[in-house]
Amino acid sequence: MIELRPFNTLGSANHGWLDARHHFSFAGYHDPARVNWGSLRVWNDDTIAPGTGFPTHPHQDMEIITYVRKGAITHRDSMGNEGRTEAGDVQVMSAGDGVQHSEYNHEGEDTQIFQIWIIPSQRGGTPGWGARPFPKGDRAGQWVALASGAANDDDGALPIRTDAEVLGATVKAGESVTYTPRDASRHLYLVPATGKVRVEDVEAEARDGVAITDMAKITVTALEDSELVLVDAA
Repeated sequence: MIELRPFNTLGSANHGWLDARHHFSFAGYHDPARVNWGSLRVWNDDTIAPGTGFPTHPHQDMEIITYVRKGAITHRDSMGNEGRTEAGDVQVMSAGDGVQHSEYNHEGEDTQIFQIWIIPSQRGGTPGWGARPFPKGDRAGQWVALASGAANDDDGALPIRTDAEVLGATVKAGESVTYTPRDASRHLYLVPATGKVRVEDVEAEARDGVAITDMAKITVTALEDSELVLVDAA
């Protein structure tokens, strides 16, 4: 099953400083058909104006992955962590039994991010945060794990506390990448950050969502040079 979710059908909220699109029910947007996709709970497409951001607020029992598409985001949290994550890089926060954090755009341009929330495999635990660069050249023509519940020190992915992976790839026009989940029952969710692709026989534009399940493998063909983000969740 492959379901296209065009960008113009997503939930939306424009707060002036924040222009947000919601792939799943979030805050004031609720669609009973789009509450979650397996353990994938939130995928927000956020544009944050310069000099603004999310003030300090709490989270608990959620794995939060931030994929920076443009600009940079500066993170601070109640654990004492602080870091600036640039375009193409990724940060993760395991909220565990409770954490407070802020995310600000201190740049001179809009910052654009994908904010992805995945339900953890177990509740509680000590909160954690980490960030890492993922050069787009290293993802050329192949999937690279950006965050993973099976991460180890050798594979380079950021660790998350859930049975899921967040992967990235860049694909030139006319070329394809194939992804094979470990079983067909997995919930895959693909968003082209840029470009245009065909997933089997379904075409998706930049920032569209593609929900996939009951597939032994998928082939993604770039119709334009494309930057892809994929979540594989239980």
